[in-house]
Amino acid sequence: MTNFKLTELNEQAVQYIAVGAAVLGTGGGGDPHIGKLMALQAIRKYGPVRVVSPEELEDDALVVPLSMIGAPTVMNEKIPSVEQMTKPLELIEKELGRKVSAIMPIEVGGGNSLVPVIAAAERGIPLLDADAMGRAFPESQMVTFYLDGIDCSPITMADERGNGVLMHAIDGVWEERMARAITIQMGGSASICDYPVTGAQVKASAIPHTLTLAYEIGKILYESKDQKQNPIEEMLKHLNGYALFHGKAVDIRRRTEGGFTRGEAVFEGTDEQKGRTMRLFFQNEFLLATEDGESLAVTPDLISLLDQDTGMPITTENLKYGARVTAVGFPCDPKWRTPKGLETVGPQYFGYDAPYVPIEQLTAEKGGAQ
Repeated sequence: MTNFKLTELNEQAVQYIAVGAAVLGTGGGGDPHIGKLMALQAIRKYGPVRVVSPEELEDDALVVPLSMIGAPTVMNEKIPSVEQMTKPLELIEKELGRKVSAIMPIEVGGGNSLVPVIAAAERGIPLLDADAMGRAFPESQMVTFYLDGIDCSPITMADERGNGVLMHAIDGVWEERMARAITIQMGGSASICDYPVTGAQVKASAIPHTLTLAYEIGKILYESKDQKQNPIEEMLKHLNGYALFHGKAVDIRRRTEGGFTRGEAVFEGTDEQKGRTMRLFFQNEFLLATEDGESLAVTPDLISLLDQDTGMPITTENLKYGARVTAVGFPCDPKWRTPKGLETVGPQYFGYDAPYVPIEQLTAEKGGAQ
């Protein structure tokens, strides 16, 4: 599967990416089921979407990320329209005085990996096989473009009523403050374009081929069962990942606060892990997993919850009491392990009193849950 290259998004590809992106989305990035339904509807109406790799872009091409911002729980109840997806693009083209060459997901997580498909299909614009996180993160400045000092402006937003906003922010942190406040006024969920970049900037800063990776993960999870293989084991091999914990959800505390879904969940060990307890902390995404106060995995490394039987990913808003899960972890992109990366998305930023230790080191010390 390593030589596979995604060149077109058809219905099959959307099915695979929805699942793979939910794994990479670490519980967040919007509901993959909603994103999948919207993308499938767009492809059925307008036809398959062409996918391009960063290396295929002209250096002066205009590439615009398109995503949803807000609490994932709100988007489940307020499904965006095609108009809401295309309006931010139109506003940014008007402001910059040129047409968009390609649309990209800002994050490869959850529904946000598929949100750009709707606008790409309707506008006939190619979709870029890259993103700016390699996973999902909850705030606007948590992108590789911010780490590399790329301007986030102009920023455009839209809601389901037809309201549109154009703004300029001095940096991604100020964009997050202003965009989050507007999102709350727009009912807790909005569409957004930010960090318009050139082809040259994409090649230098974006994380390449992440839609292809999501596709491969989804394909593994769908096909392993048919081939009588363990889907979780097959996927961990492909991602150099680790099984952290096998258990059952016994307590979930979730609240929508400040435009985010925040909370923690407690799991009791099952089978050979009986008597053990894991706590999982989240802000849209799973950010910290602990056992007896010791870290099992820490942001920016990826933590995902998978159904023990099917291997299918479980998002923060769809986690239910009694769910039997395997918690897994994967190393993040090296960009996040730099001093600026950890300052932007490390545990201290989110208020967790835990040092960042790479997951490879943590699992070597603890032995994991294989």
